[in-house]
Amino acid sequence: MMKSIKYIIFFLLISSMSVFAQDETASDEPDNRPVRSPFESGTLIDNQTFMNQQAKTLESVIEHRFGLMNANGISDVYGIYAPSNIRLGINYNFTDRIMVGYGYTKDRKLMDFRTKISLINQTRSGSMPVGVAFYGNMGVTCVDEESFGEEYQFSNRLSYFGELMVGRKFNEKLSLQVSGHFSHLNSVDSLYEHDKVGISFTGRYKFSSQSSVMLCYTLPLELENMYESKEPLSKPKPNLGIGWEISTGTHVFQIFAGTGNTLSPQYNMMENQNDWKNGEMMLGFTMTRLWNF
Repeated sequence: MMKSIKYIIFFLLISSMSVFAQDETASDEPDNRPVRSPFESGTLIDNQTFMNQQAKTLESVIEHRFGLMNANGISDVYGIYAPSNIRLGINYNFTDRIMVGYGYTKDRKLMDFRTKISLINQTRSGSMPVGVAFYGNMGVTCVDEESFGEEYQFSNRLSYFGELMVGRKFNEKLSLQVSGHFSHLNSVDSLYEHDKVGISFTGRYKFSSQSSVMLCYTLPLELENMYESKEPLSKPKPNLGIGWEISTGTHVFQIFAGTGNTLSPQYNMMENQNDWKNGEMMLGFTMTRLWNF
């Protein structure tokens, strides 16, 4: 009996040593999994973020913009009762790296089909210090044919946007991102161009477990060699947004003030005439909800 007990104790000691050795080896290996939640959502005000949701995640999105706050003052409660714009959309992640989505916007009766692809993931160990993603969409304007003039073609309805995003989660509080993008509209008013390139900056600072302040700034670049015939009569203004974000894990609610009101990155880039320096900003909000399958 005593001999059996000795064998059991010896076996337990050997097993414990093996477990400790495995734990030590595992702890020495770098953690190359993607960082957790570099942003709380794939959308931040008017900008996309380089974050993708987990595989088999469905995300519903409601985006809303009120009217200009400085247009009528208190008579329309600083734009809240003014004509507004809204977009309803859904996004689905087939994998951790690939998202596809669809949405419909009130203004222009604009349908959009979008995708986001995570090209490089920032790792928890720091072996890869940044995340890189591509976002693109195609818009289809569904207004009446008469809106396009006499020489109507279906291609007049189409617009495109492509963006390369590079971002980094510096710590549990701060995440920053810079992007370069290209916009194209097949049909434009004579005041505008068909093509535009720009850069944007996106940031979030988390000051509590659920709340963050957020900022986005998009700058259209005026490149003379891209002008089609002469300098355009109407140059787009930079788009600024600043606000507060609340996250509960499956829900994200953003409330903010910004200058863009089209809810489409290509139209914001090409046609925005609101100047934040003159107080031409609108209240807005974005709500997202996640379902995992």
